[in-house]
Amino acid sequence: MSSNFPAGQSPESPSITVLSGGMGGARFLQGLLHGLRSGLLPFAPDTTVNVVANTADDLWVHGLKVCPDLDTVMYTLGDGIDPERGWGRREETWSVKEELATYGVEPTWFGLGDRDIATHLVRTQMLEAGYSLSAVTEALCQRWRPDVRLLPMTDDRVETHVAIGDAEAPSGKRVVHFQEYWVKLRAEVPAEALVFVGLDQSAPAPGVVEAITSAALVIVPPSNPVVSVGTILGVPGIREALLDTAAPVVGLSPIVGSTHVRGMAEQMLTAIGVEVSAAGVAGHYGARTQGGVLDGWLVDDQDHEQVERIRAGGVACRAVPLMMTSPEATAAMAVAAVDLVR
Repeated sequence: MSSNFPAGQSPESPSITVLSGGMGGARFLQGLLHGLRSGLLPFAPDTTVNVVANTADDLWVHGLKVCPDLDTVMYTLGDGIDPERGWGRREETWSVKEELATYGVEPTWFGLGDRDIATHLVRTQMLEAGYSLSAVTEALCQRWRPDVRLLPMTDDRVETHVAIGDAEAPSGKRVVHFQEYWVKLRAEVPAEALVFVGLDQSAPAPGVVEAITSAALVIVPPSNPVVSVGTILGVPGIREALLDTAAPVVGLSPIVGSTHVRGMAEQMLTAIGVEVSAAGVAGHYGARTQGGVLDGWLVDDQDHEQVERIRAGGVACRAVPLMMTSPEATAAMAVAAVDLVR
């Protein structure tokens, strides 16, 4: 193994840190763990994988604290996720949701499944008892055993809000919580602006900066670059940790062709004026040599013509298949990411 990895770390004793959103990040992590356990990656099978998860999607629903991205990673790696929806619990029932709707209790557009509610009840009770979100997440992981060290990006309250047009509002627009934009409106209304409430006053959760600065490798998976990875990078101190770490930082494009594979990256990139392309996202993140966060960037084979443009921006780049069709295919993506920055 070549020595682009931090001095003093070896394939037998490193850690890998991943900056994760929800579905895309969770599916990538499945492949990464498969690659480690199968011996496909040049790391020991029991290598610690730290996951710094986005918490700006969090919201309070019916008095319960809901953390969609934390839960999606936890359920996916703990084999409890609904594989068809990609979120929530497998074999879920919806009796409480139906009863609340009968009472006319809003929001009716955001449903909590009966099994899922247990997680939110435990989280809310612990938070109200004075435990931090980090401590609560650690306790919940004792039940799910996701085989990663799952860290919220911050213990502080941060929420993403989206400004949309509204002819009836005095200003001609109104601001809704990100979950309302995504779940209720299905991201079908143009996003005019994004507002990250509390982000610039937040602090990294315990262990987050250390997970980045002490890692042998940092990976930015194909999560939403604006409202998932972007909010993680927006926590004061995290971007600085990425600039300081001796570990290479490699990312995988969430844009294949001219759009996202799943989710709403296209809408979010458009809202902040970033070109919707693999090269556009690479430029948005930027090269570490120029104050950005990337050393390497993988694009899909069909975007091979963008490789030289990305390299010209100071980021190592290669085109490989980036469709996460199976754990094996995703593990191959992780292998390619490691090879790119070795």
